[in-house]
Amino acid sequence: MAKVSNILFVHGAWANSSAWEKVLPLIGAAGLTGTAVSLSLTSLADDVATVKRAIALIDGPLLLVGHSYGGSVITEAGSDPKVAGLVYVAAFAPDVGESAGSLGAGGPPTRLLEVVRPDEHHFFKLTREGVDEVFAQDLTATERAMIFATQNPLAGAALGGEVTAPAWKEKPSWYLLASEDHTIHPELQKKMAARIGATTVTVEASHVAMLSQPDAVAKLIVQAAA
Repeated sequence: MAKVSNILFVHGAWANSSAWEKVLPLIGAAGLTGTAVSLSLTSLADDVATVKRAIALIDGPLLLVGHSYGGSVITEAGSDPKVAGLVYVAAFAPDVGESAGSLGAGGPPTRLLEVVRPDEHHFFKLTREGVDEVFAQDLTATERAMIFATQNPLAGAALGGEVTAPAWKEKPSWYLLASEDHTIHPELQKKMAARIGATTVTVEASHVAMLSQPDAVAKLIVQAAA
């Protein structure tokens, strides 16, 4: 893979583009140009379309970086010829016919289902307990309160969106495994990283590793870009 200088960041469930606010300055200091999209979290198809529009506006090759559910999005959107590689951050990496939801259900159990609440339209939000104990337990109380207050509800349909053309089968991949993740079990992360043949690093972090361990996340991205 040739060296790239453009990085496109894709957030996960219950988040927005600010999930990458600590990583963006670090990759900028390394000479890379970062762009962070904001997903609707309404369906996999909608979110893939958002990423493809962002890819079209970037000149030259790029890396896609996805967190959590965003891993499903970059897996499907990454077939674009501009995409040189994929970086997964505690993220789902589905194969054909798989979804974030099916992978999560098939892996070792976590407490996630205990700490999400649906509304009448089948959109789900995290409870405060979920943010504090399952999603972001290694962040400060102030940071956890901000995540709870600004979370973007996730449609059940998005979690169920099945991948049709996994880009990791054709593009090189990297995986940051969060060893203290209570949302996507670390053993499931390990299994997915091995299946896609990713260059893998492990950090002691909660599910939101890009916020609790931004230096490690940025380091992996810089290595992948080189």
